Amino acid sequence: MKIGFHASHEQFTPRHLLELVQKAEVAGFESILSSDHFHPWSNQQGESGFAWSWLGAAMQVTNLEYGIVNAPGQRYHPAIIAQAASTLGQMFPGRFWLCQGSGQALNENITGQKWPSKELRNARLKESVQVIRELWKGDYVTHHGLINVEKAKLFTQPVKKIPVYGAAITSKTARWLGDWVDGLITVSKPLKELKNVVEAFKEGGGGEKPMVLKVQISYDENEEKALVKAWKQWKNNIFPSKLLSDINTADQFDDLGEKVRKEDLRKHVIIGNKPEIFISRIKEYQDLGFEKIIIHNVNKEQEKFIDFFGNEVLSSF
Repeated sequence: MKIGFHASHEQFTPRHLLELVQKAEVAGFESILSSDHFHPWSNQQGESGFAWSWLGAAMQVTNLEYGIVNAPGQRYHPAIIAQAASTLGQMFPGRFWLCQGSGQALNENITGQKWPSKELRNARLKESVQVIRELWKGDYVTHHGLINVEKAKLFTQPVKKIPVYGAAITSKTARWLGDWVDGLITVSKPLKELKNVVEAFKEGGGGEKPMVLKVQISYDENEEKALVKAWKQWKNNIFPSKLLSDINTADQFDDLGEKVRKEDLRKHVIIGNKPEIFISRIKEYQDLGFEKIIIHNVNKEQEKFIDFFGNEVLSSF
């Protein structure tokens, strides 16, 4: 199992994130997961660099493997994602993995197109992944459907096959993804709910395919401060996936977050100041079969968190 670091473009400048991934590599993290947002979840977060520009620089200054959670079909034409991923796969063979999801209106609605229903977004997602895989075969591709492609060919191909992970928050989506993706990526939640997601993925055809888990934590030397800092940065992100997917703007998320109490964060974020808290939870996730566990410290104290995990947590795995 690998433990990775989450590079949150919504919270930090691209320049700062370059420094953080270098520090994370020195500390012993083995993988990086990049977000891919056009808008942050809140005005308090306040950033949103272009992840694909950043990825090339980050992969050059470290030797880690990188993944990105991306939604093809509206903001991005899948042919562009295929080309972007292929370019990274040519420059850095075997170090890039692609995660594909149905997206959020917060990012995708900038095109002015109608935001589709979940069912239609899922159909568009599957079709987009089919197009991407066809382009990676190196032939000319023409496709007419929810996505249209006309005589597209990628002349620069990746050196090694790029795995495509499907992003799922619910058991229903995980089961639907199981038989056509190369692996699953999901987010931390109460253990019983997470077990249901894992079982659904396996039952849907996922079998022994690899699984990645993104885990939200908040670390500080003082537990109460860790809670307060998590509340300031992540209170807008604890709502059900349908709500998170359909809200349009950071302002609307901020309005929603005003109703969230600090204690509400404990159900969604691991709050702590001692290594045992994080070690025990990670081991529970490891027992579920996740091959990569990506840690997202949701507060702004990234350097402090990286030092703490490097010195107190990573050596336990």
